[in-house]
Amino acid sequence: MTIDFSTRVQAWLEPRADEMAELLTTLVAHETENPPGRGLRDCAAALTDAMAALGLDGEIIGVPPVDAQEDPCIVRATVGSGAKTLYFHGHFDVVPVQDRAQFTARRADGKIIGRGTADMKGGIVSMLYGAAAARELDLLGDGKIVVHLVCDEETGSVAGSGYLREHGLIDPRAVAMVTAEPSAGKIWHAARGAVSLRVTVHGREAHVGQANFGINSFQHMVRIAAPLENYVRSMMNRHTGFEMDAEDARGSMVVVGGLSGGGSNFNVVPGTTWFTIDSRFNPEEDLEVELKNLTTLLETAADDIGAEVTVEVTQFQPPAGTERDDPAGQALAQCVSRVTGEQPAFEMCAGILDTRWYAQLGIPAFAYGAGRLDVSHGPNEYVDELKLRRTAAVYALYAREMLD
Repeated sequence: MTIDFSTRVQAWLEPRADEMAELLTTLVAHETENPPGRGLRDCAAALTDAMAALGLDGEIIGVPPVDAQEDPCIVRATVGSGAKTLYFHGHFDVVPVQDRAQFTARRADGKIIGRGTADMKGGIVSMLYGAAAARELDLLGDGKIVVHLVCDEETGSVAGSGYLREHGLIDPRAVAMVTAEPSAGKIWHAARGAVSLRVTVHGREAHVGQANFGINSFQHMVRIAAPLENYVRSMMNRHTGFEMDAEDARGSMVVVGGLSGGGSNFNVVPGTTWFTIDSRFNPEEDLEVELKNLTTLLETAADDIGAEVTVEVTQFQPPAGTERDDPAGQALAQCVSRVTGEQPAFEMCAGILDTRWYAQLGIPAFAYGAGRLDVSHGPNEYVDELKLRRTAAVYALYAREMLD
């Protein structure tokens, strides 16, 4: 007799709909904005409490802070004891809110609205309940689920995922990894790389009454940044071969001046001015080459006007990808189809993903989540409750497929 595991898993999850919503509401209330990265330990404690309530054994691992992070940490749990390992990976930091009221989640019309519901505290809830369902329904076979929840994905994951890699806490023999990013039911099997720079232009201060004695760093900055306009346009026209949701966004993306500043007062020649460059390069691009191209453009423009410039690399994260026909990816697609009745599309994520920390070790790595990217980080961020439960069911079934 064929056992309908999809029906069994969903039947286990449905009566727990209110529990799942309550947990997500609790997690949203923890104000884990990053930057700067506060409230992380309190949220981690709430996560381990939730794990304990589900019969999962969680632990908090303290990690060294990066920048202004306060008490950063990782939540780790192991479900099962078999030889094979499947990673469930998530992050509990969120981007800053537009309004403090976003930290009070509300339920309306089958949705939960609030900061982090889509990206990705809702995904964490799906993962925890998916892992609990897999254990309760004896779907772990000869394996185990290892849950990793990190605190700094929104600022590059160096403290969290970087710590896991550096300390050998990611087993390269793992059968697969899945993260609950807001893919809206699609499977992201590839992601862009990132290069971020802070460019500082140096001058000399002088009072406005003696401006002739100063060197205006702002005026120099304008001329140094100008050549980047053609670079931005050329990269946008170099399209990826990976499938993407938005056809007009298939080029590599570069933002100049997302942040900028300088000067000491309105009546003083600015002695220092700075701006940022943030890039998301397609997997086909060589990040070392593009970093060199950017640095050369900046330094050449500075030399042409006799200016002094300092270029600081604040982020360098390579792209990541797993072939769509990898057996682990096809198994995930089959699980999605069994739960939703639809065949999911494979696409490249427009941004960067924590899949890279696993894929670089040879682990098949994917993102699949209930949230939607187009509402993530926005003032009306939300996640659909039914999709939360269905995604949890997908995770439980995926554990059975990969660990059997």
